[in-house]
Amino acid sequence: MTTPAGSGRGFGSVSWWGLSPALDLQAESPPVDPDSQADTVHSTPELDVLLLGSVDGRHLLRTLSRAKLWPRRRFNFFVLENNLEAVARHMLIFSLALEDPEKMGLQERSETFLEVWGNALLRPPVAAFVRAQADLLAHLVPEPDRLEEQLPWLSLRALKFRERDALEAVFRFWAGGEKGPEAFPMSRLWDSRLRHYLGSRYDARHGVSDWDLRMKLHDRGAQVIHTQEFRRWRDTGVAFELRDSSAYHVPNRTLASGRLLSYRGERVAARGYWGDIATGPFVAFGIEADDESLLRTSNGQPVKTAGEITQHNVTELLREVAAWGRARASRGDPEEQQRSEASPEPGTPAPTPESFTVHFLPLNSAETLHHKSCYNGRFQLLYVACGVVHLLSPELGACVAPGGNLIVELARYLVDVRQEQLQGFNTQVGERAQAAGFAPQTGARPSETFARFCKSQDSALGSTDPAVEPRTPSLDVLAQPLEASSPAPEGLTQPLEGGTPHWEPCQLPSESPGSLSEVLAQPQGALALSNCESHSNTGV
Repeated sequence: MTTPAGSGRGFGSVSWWGLSPALDLQAESPPVDPDSQADTVHSTPELDVLLLGSVDGRHLLRTLSRAKLWPRRRFNFFVLENNLEAVARHMLIFSLALEDPEKMGLQERSETFLEVWGNALLRPPVAAFVRAQADLLAHLVPEPDRLEEQLPWLSLRALKFRERDALEAVFRFWAGGEKGPEAFPMSRLWDSRLRHYLGSRYDARHGVSDWDLRMKLHDRGAQVIHTQEFRRWRDTGVAFELRDSSAYHVPNRTLASGRLLSYRGERVAARGYWGDIATGPFVAFGIEADDESLLRTSNGQPVKTAGEITQHNVTELLREVAAWGRARASRGDPEEQQRSEASPEPGTPAPTPESFTVHFLPLNSAETLHHKSCYNGRFQLLYVACGVVHLLSPELGACVAPGGNLIVELARYLVDVRQEQLQGFNTQVGERAQAAGFAPQTGARPSETFARFCKSQDSALGSTDPAVEPRTPSLDVLAQPLEASSPAPEGLTQPLEGGTPHWEPCQLPSESPGSLSEVLAQPQGALALSNCESHSNTGV
């Protein structure tokens, strides 16, 4: 049996965590022009950001946690994902980050955050929290008035009704709508996926993981990731072991997603784990730190592991974000709001209850946003993850205001990508950005992780570079990962209960094994069950 390791299939077809460090979006956005926004409804300058494929909310949380370093602004985060499970995780993570400190202490919140966000297996108390929170969200999603009252930072108004129904079904599955350990046997699914990925090298998987870590991740700037923690994650899916290893045995249902597979000549819906099994969740919060002492080395070795740095960074981030939660909790209590605004830290603008809103946009709407006047030329900042670079087009560029910025996540930390492929992808990012009306930022600090661009003042929709046709795939970036059209390996998936859903036709592009496309393309429609027409009782 040949091995697909190195072909890009370890990236998966659904992203659950970011493959780049968290950014402060205010630092990446153009400077505030007081004159242009002096007459806004909120009498406060606004920052409108569109994020494609950000998947885990790390940039949003980082921005909120560092807001005190900047003049006060009102944030409008517009989030576009390619599957509703990612939307549901956004909602769960934000509700956890903004939890009342009296109900859940800082340490418990940070540990719960790390386990839900990055572990395939949970401790029973954390699993109980997920079930309770998912049950609450499942009841709130169909009732917009209650949702707006209890979660004023959240807006689902742009989603279609069928997407809201499917989102409710996701939460009901998380809440335990399908009982029993076989509803989502994460350990078996993880091992089966790993066997399928490594092939004949499965018996030497520890050597493979050590090679990927030392020769790829370490060489690309992630030296703090320790061999033991990376090997443990590759074997079990548990990245952050904050308690005894025997405590982690409950499947993390938030990592489940559905997709269509070809089985015996038919297209069947199956639930499984289709996320990353190659890089891990260490990059987002674990390889950079504001406290430089966390990154120091002794005898050439880092004194802290990526897990320890992640826990420190997340704890500090949630400590700062808690101020936003307190501001919203005091929304209906004028005395409490007055007290919270009367005693801010020196030089710190006190957050207000309406200081930020997270808007979720319909799936697959990237190419049609510019048709709505409310989005055309609105955003000061556009963020595009490496998995959805194929969506970067002149139509999407038309949604960015003249002088606005574009940040594109590069594929630096995808261990399956060779150096020549990285260079080819970086070149293609520049070509697509140019076709969309952007030019490289002048004076931008060099980075191998993000590409930074600025929209010219005179750019307009339709000014495409003839060398790059945005609707024509180049370098196979729009091709679908090989797994999506392969027969399902035995034990890799779980059939969906509740009947067979009705599916939209799915066009499968040609396959090119080992190409960059298998790593960098996030397929639309074929991979996420919730992207297609389905009954809400399918459980995804």
